[in-house]
Amino acid sequence: MKQDSTRNTAYTVDCEDYVHVVKFNPFDSGDACSLIAYGGNNYVVVGTCRFQEEDAEVEGMQYKTLRTFHHGVRVDAIAWSPETRLDALPPQIRFCTAASDRKLRLFTSDLQDKNEFKTFDGHSDYINDLVFAPKEGQEVASVSDDHTCRVWDLEGNEKAHFVLRSPGMSVCWHPEEAFKLMVAEKNGTIRFYDLITQQAILSLECEQVPLMSADWCLKNTLKIGAVAGSDWLIWDITRSSYPQDKRPVHVDRARLFRWSQVNENLFATTGYPGKTTTQLLVHHLGHPQPILTGTAAVGSGLTWHRTLPLCAVGGDHKIFFWVTEM
Repeated sequence: MKQDSTRNTAYTVDCEDYVHVVKFNPFDSGDACSLIAYGGNNYVVVGTCRFQEEDAEVEGMQYKTLRTFHHGVRVDAIAWSPETRLDALPPQIRFCTAASDRKLRLFTSDLQDKNEFKTFDGHSDYINDLVFAPKEGQEVASVSDDHTCRVWDLEGNEKAHFVLRSPGMSVCWHPEEAFKLMVAEKNGTIRFYDLITQQAILSLECEQVPLMSADWCLKNTLKIGAVAGSDWLIWDITRSSYPQDKRPVHVDRARLFRWSQVNENLFATTGYPGKTTTQLLVHHLGHPQPILTGTAAVGSGLTWHRTLPLCAVGGDHKIFFWVTEM
């Protein structure tokens, strides 16, 4: 494995607008292709990707747009529902967005005549992250600058409401821990809530601010990662409420942290958008230096493929894809 190798993007997809957020479907949709959604200033595009790394018939990458959903306002976050199926008849696409007007929108489509959306009202400030319940997909959790985490049913009714001590930056729901919700706050605290008792059951501390992004490792429920200030931080929740490992990575400030879906030691971080180029760094816990450094002209959003060590970042009229080794 080459260390600290600056790498050009493996693939790019051209888009009609600035891409604010990009998200691979983390669930199996019953199809060989991977679903990807990206959000611009007033629409969401859903498409499929297939890569030569998974299919020898494909040269490079095949991308196909399935549908463009009119959104009318800037898209800030996207979450996929586990109920999305491409192998059903008719197929079902379901995802939820957070937008700059402080509303959630739930989209359901059969990619033909049925295209519905519902609006969820309640947050009084920007919504920073949202996630579907990973097993049944019957609830959505969201966190906001209004110092709340809210859990909604699919009709937009509020089922739970947690008061935070600072803006909520990330919310995660782990498929193996369906009754717990992880909420990361800007003040550097990460809390786990029991959804049955609606009580906080565990908290972790960064000891530095601002915490901008945190993620719960899919492959190991005991591992939590985050970026705060210019550092990444990793916890093993059985060992301590303080990070076991941390390292400075982004000179200006770190923006996003995402674990790989396929390897518990692999994760990516991005620097702050708004600089002329945004740095994407892919890290492996066994290596002292980043194993991949990528740059994108003003990047935003960060997402990993469900079955490949491949991640994507949005940017100006483009999505950039990088492939790394395991």
